[in-house]
Amino acid sequence: MNPELDFFFNKASKWQDAYKKLRILILDCGLTEELKWGKPCYTFKGTNIVLIHGFKEYCALLFHKGALLKDTNGILVQQTENVQAARQIRFTNVQEIAGMEATLKAYIFEAVEVEKAGLKIDFKKTKEYKVPEEFQKKLNETPELKFAFESLTPGRQRGYLLHFSQPKQSKTRISRIEKCMEQILNGKGLND
Repeated sequence: MNPELDFFFNKASKWQDAYKKLRILILDCGLTEELKWGKPCYTFKGTNIVLIHGFKEYCALLFHKGALLKDTNGILVQQTENVQAARQIRFTNVQEIAGMEATLKAYIFEAVEVEKAGLKIDFKKTKEYKVPEEFQKKLNETPELKFAFESLTPGRQRGYLLHFSQPKQSKTRISRIEKCMEQILNGKGLND
């Protein structure tokens, strides 16, 4: 147990018992406990395998390469349509975890085997993402914006495309684009 994470397991949370149960279960699988993204992350030879996190409605194990797991029990959940690699197993109480202990360990061991085998996720390429028509119009009208956007890393480009595509209304998409133009022109990503 990594003492750096005591704050996470000792803080008052409706998931506190579930977090502790998951921690013991994962450590029993021989993984190393680390603090990453403010959460307990479990690694195998320095590679992320699984993370514990919680939300209002559930707590979860997040498998970093969950898309490569067989999911023989059909329990893995894709958080959103844009998440390509990670998958979650969600829990609403500690009893669910206790009842699934053997299954959870099997998934963890399978995730370790995925790492040992060197399997990689085949990520969707940036050019495969749809460019919202409002943004395409701005790119066509503003050559320096187009140049700046194309100079961004593929990950930063994807971040903007997803951000601009989310709203249902055109006026909201336009507003987001206008708010981000200066940041793009300065070579910054959405969250920089």
